[in-house]
Amino acid sequence: MRFRDLNLTRSRAAMASWPEGKFLIDTVNAHSFVIAQRDEAFARALLEADALLPDGLPVVKACRLLHTENAPDEKVAGADLFAYEMGRLEERGGGTCFFLGSSPEVLRRITELAAVDYPHIRVVTFSPPYKPDFSPEENQAMLRAVHAADPDLLWVGMTAPKQEKWLHDHWQELDIHCHAGAIGAVFDFFAGTVKRAPQWWIDHGLEWLHRFLREPRRTWRRYLVSSPVFLLLVLKEKLGR
Repeated sequence: MRFRDLNLTRSRAAMASWPEGKFLIDTVNAHSFVIAQRDEAFARALLEADALLPDGLPVVKACRLLHTENAPDEKVAGADLFAYEMGRLEERGGGTCFFLGSSPEVLRRITELAAVDYPHIRVVTFSPPYKPDFSPEENQAMLRAVHAADPDLLWVGMTAPKQEKWLHDHWQELDIHCHAGAIGAVFDFFAGTVKRAPQWWIDHGLEWLHRFLREPRRTWRRYLVSSPVFLLLVLKEKLGR
């Protein structure tokens, strides 16, 4: 997968032009771009999404440096996507939002907080087993739960690349007419179980550093291994042109 292959949403404002109905949204950052180089199924999921958001300034700057077609103007994080879609549904008078993933405790917190922040949105949740791969029976149970809820929004939070591949693999089976997104850490951000960086850090492109300082054991590979590889991939594509 190359940077020129990415069909990125250019800005938050561009999200208003997304069509109604069944629409699949993913995000890509430096770490996930690196993973996609060796995970063909993940790369295919990202490339075949209806919309792909640049969840990180490194992706934005790389596309500008490489003069890719429709290079994004700004970072659009999963949290931005979540706030936009939830706010839009609330403004339209509400509906049903399905949260698939995470633990029962996180989902309980999401339900409580959404009732305050989005009082007109009905929240339905499903916590799948915490395991690398799901059995056919477990996948069918998740699909049945989503179909029973008939949501206006579907959020999947299983960490990347598992969440993107699950949505991609089951997209044709999902008989829904709504926007769906793989938003990973946003479940924890909204629930308050993980604190997102303060706005100043986000505005200055330092959200990654804030997360690394808070969770070094969990994120060291993402920032100390994937980031240098990402820079090498940018340089390789630049020289290859």
